[in-house]
Order: sequence, then structure tokens, then C-alpha cells
Amino acid sequence: MFELDRRLAADTKDVGILKLSRVLLMRDTRYPWLILVPQQAGLIELGDLDRGDRIHLMDEIEAASGSLVNLYKPEKINTGALGNIVRQLHIHIVARNTDDPAWPGPVWGHSAALPYADDALDVRIVEIRKALNISAD
Repeated sequence: MFELDRRLAADTKDVGILKLSRVLLMRDTRYPWLILVPQQAGLIELGDLDRGDRIHLMDEIEAASGSLVNLYKPEKINTGALGNIVRQLHIHIVARNTDDPAWPGPVWGHSAALPYADDALDVRIVEIRKALNISAD
């Protein structure tokens, strides 16, 4: 049975579900930052997915990346699956700009997250749901 890692749940806001993955928004207003978590139990590495699901995950990554590009016009999209702290397979997709606080380094571990105000978080969630064609649960 799939269960979202508690650390991912604590650091993110649920956006919705694509065919394979749960879409999460990192609670850091400095970066449009999505996390895709394939909803299968026990996944740690990309190779734990069967070939068809790996291909589908790549399509979802591309859709999420494209949505961030269309919505926020970043200079660069960073995509990564580290899993050193949270072992559950999850893919970070972060819209970056040369004037963001962590540039050119990685966003994780840079400094404490700058949380969204409730209304700004709601707006961002609605924008991303619309861009990814995800309905509100």
C-alpha cells in the first residue's frame, strides 16, 4: 500500500494526482518547486519502476516542467532525484532564475524555506492544477 513519506508530507502541499504520480508543491515561496512521487509502495530508485512506468514518469516530469515554464518563465528547470534523506522515490522539479537566492547552487539545504501566505499558496495550487489539468479532490 502506497504511503507518502512523512517528511515529504510535512514540507509540501498536495496539488493532486496524475496517472502515476502524486504532485506536491514545496512550501517555499522563493521557488516554483514541484515534487512528483510515483504512487507505488516500496519504490526507492527509478529502476524499481517497470519500464512502462519509467516512461510514463518521464512524461509526467516533462508535463510538470512544461507547466512551470509556461506559468513562471524561468531561465532554467532543475530536475533531480536524490533520495539521500527521504528514500521514497520522488522527483524534484524546480523553476530557477539567476536572481534566485540559491543561484547557481542547489535549492535544498540553502537556507530555511520561506513559507507561502495562505492566499498565495492557494493561488499557486490553482495555477498548477489548471496547467496540469488536475481536478481538486
